[in-house]
Amino acid sequence: MIAGTVIPFVCISVYLIFSLRNYSHAYDEIVSNMTIANSYNLNFKEEMDESLYKLVVGAVTFENINEDKQLVSPYAVIGELREDFGVLMRITTDKESKSWLQRLLRNIDTLEDRVDDIKINLQKGGHYDENIEMLDNNIYILTELIQDDIQHYIYYQTQSIENLKMQLNNQVEKFIVLLTVLLVCLIVFVLIFSSVTSNSITKPVRELCGVTRRISEGDFSVRAQVKTRDEVSQLADSVNEMSEHLEVMVSQIKEDERKMRYAELRLLQEQINPHFLYNTLDTIIWLIEGNLTGQAVDMVVSLSDFFRLVLSHGREFISIREEEQHIRSYLEIQQVRYHDILDYEIKIAPELYPYRILKLTLQPLVENALYHGIKYKRAMGKITISGFLRQDGDGSRICLSVEDNGVGMEAEELERLRREIVRPCKETESGFGLANVNERIRMNFGMEYGLTITSGKGEGCAVQVVIPAQPMEETSEEER
Repeated sequence: MIAGTVIPFVCISVYLIFSLRNYSHAYDEIVSNMTIANSYNLNFKEEMDESLYKLVVGAVTFENINEDKQLVSPYAVIGELREDFGVLMRITTDKESKSWLQRLLRNIDTLEDRVDDIKINLQKGGHYDENIEMLDNNIYILTELIQDDIQHYIYYQTQSIENLKMQLNNQVEKFIVLLTVLLVCLIVFVLIFSSVTSNSITKPVRELCGVTRRISEGDFSVRAQVKTRDEVSQLADSVNEMSEHLEVMVSQIKEDERKMRYAELRLLQEQINPHFLYNTLDTIIWLIEGNLTGQAVDMVVSLSDFFRLVLSHGREFISIREEEQHIRSYLEIQQVRYHDILDYEIKIAPELYPYRILKLTLQPLVENALYHGIKYKRAMGKITISGFLRQDGDGSRICLSVEDNGVGMEAEELERLRREIVRPCKETESGFGLANVNERIRMNFGMEYGLTITSGKGEGCAVQVVIPAQPMEETSEEER
């Protein structure tokens, strides 16, 4: 930027110096010429006329004229005049001045011839009248012509000075215009160059700031695209390496947390309520003591089916047919204990049987409906389990529903339960079983799936489960 700013000014300054030098030289030359011409213009005619008159009247001779300090030798004056104006003839350039110098030199030659004639007559003697007539008709006229020539020469030299002045003024005006244009161009250049330079420095820094901000917000996949070859580029590479390491570490931490959370959920899922087992065994003993061995056998079979499906060879996913058998076994066991208040109906479409579901998805919902809905009603209640396949723009979905006609919930209680089930189940204060089911569904299928609860005081409660329709063949690597 400095070079682009200084170099034009240096060039203009050099050009200006040379131009001024040329104009100064031309001006000095013209002034010098005018000084020489003026030195003759002031006293040439008087000196020449007086000297020649004294020579004609015999006051002095050509031999002793130099002894008179008030007179000059005509030949000396003519010689000096010819020499000085001959020099001016060689150095003068303008046409008009040169023309008048040519006339002046011719008149000088003629004057010298007339002086020669007078000198010859004086040497012969007796030609006084002729010499006087020659003075009047030739010498005085020639000196006047020579003086006119000198004046014309001075006039045209003055015109040359005026022309030189006009040229200089034009040159100065052009220089001012050129300088103004150059200044404008330089200002534009400096602004553009400064903007480009500043942008080339600040843009990578701004981009780096944006990258670091996104990293601080948790986006570790972002990378700084800095192509410069400076310290900012090195810093960007370091930030990219840091972001890459953080991304790997965070991914590893998330994966470890996911696996740990998955293990915790499975552990919580597979914990059997000891009260359910104790109560069931007590019921079996009560049936045997009451000689109701057939019902006792049926209850033992249902309990066996219940535990077989709970264990299910360690599988996480089972078919919807197996999940239906599991809740049927659970309800058969509970109906023996609560035969006076519990009725149930299972209406799952057979077309859903081949699809997979997380083990123990519906049993906690049925248990919640029994203990928090039907039991508090203290009258005959009914639990209905239904399911159907729904087609929408995102693909096929399975909708399962557990409904009861129990006591239901107030609006505030329902809203609180809805908030609880979307929290991690270990942080919930109520609805632990529902939160466990909802979290397992979202962890395995995605955040768009899970539970939806509707209820009203005295109107019962309905819990809907939405999962993707995935056949049992589509097992994950973890299940394998």
